[in-house]
Amino acid sequence: MKPLTLEWVEKAENDWASLHREIRARTKPNYDAACFFSQQCVEKYIKARLVEADVYFKKVHDLSYLLGMAMEVEPLWESYEKELRLLTDFAVEF
Repeated sequence: MKPLTLEWVEKAENDWASLHREIRARTKPNYDAACFFSQQCVEKYIKARLVEADVYFKKVHDLSYLLGMAMEVEPLWESYEKELRLLTDFAVEF
């Protein structure tokens, strides 16, 4: 695995851990944060796959765009399109 790919995977794993902390909180779970970390986790895993496959992508948080790029190397991922479109709404806007 390329070093940059590993960096993206590690960041995705950190988001995954944050997501699970939020949804397991016994008092005052922050579901907005859980949704945000879900989006971030998926985004970083897709970017990791793109980096590993040497597929260029622009700086973006749009999961539909990233999925479209990733389908060049992972055509079966098309089945996730609807769910990822929903998650994109929880991304950071810049």
